[in-house]
Amino acid sequence: MHEHTEHMTDEEIVSMALRDKAFFGHIVFRYEDKLSRYVLRLGVRNAEDRQDVLQDIFIKIYKNLNGFDTSLSFSSWVYRIAHNEAISAYRKKNVRPEGHLIDEGDEWVARESGALDTAEELFDQDINAQELQKGMTLLDDKYRSVLILRFFEHKEYEEISDILKIPTGSVGTLIHRGKSQLKKKLEEEHLRI
Repeated sequence: MHEHTEHMTDEEIVSMALRDKAFFGHIVFRYEDKLSRYVLRLGVRNAEDRQDVLQDIFIKIYKNLNGFDTSLSFSSWVYRIAHNEAISAYRKKNVRPEGHLIDEGDEWVARESGALDTAEELFDQDINAQELQKGMTLLDDKYRSVLILRFFEHKEYEEISDILKIPTGSVGTLIHRGKSQLKKKLEEEHLRI
């Protein structure tokens, strides 16, 4: 089923799904793992809760597929929906997102906190992911979100702007302030990465 669409662009798959709803499964296949990791990083740690949030995300995508603005990146649009649904899940439970880190994102913290000069050097270093995770939980939500998108999801500034609905210039400012806050929090808590 997915062999025929693996080399197609998102926009081509969306176009097919708009003509034949059966093709929506290709969108789910392409984004399910990515969005699951993203929702996990935003703090939805419980597997059942994460599945519920993913289901809500794909239902919203399905219902709104006709309204997708083709002038935007489909990926950005999908991540925006995922972001809103994950945050909404926390508001329903009245719990502050804690953020969950996966080892692949450790490079940015080490690099940006001054521990390493280049990302390549990270691969020769041992980063304490648990300490990093604790530091991330202490960040303001606005900083955590932008840092996760930039350094864990590898999104460009323009995509982050689309996802979070903030000006592109603000993305850079939030990343800079988030890195500074993280460094300060790590120092205050005597956390070592």
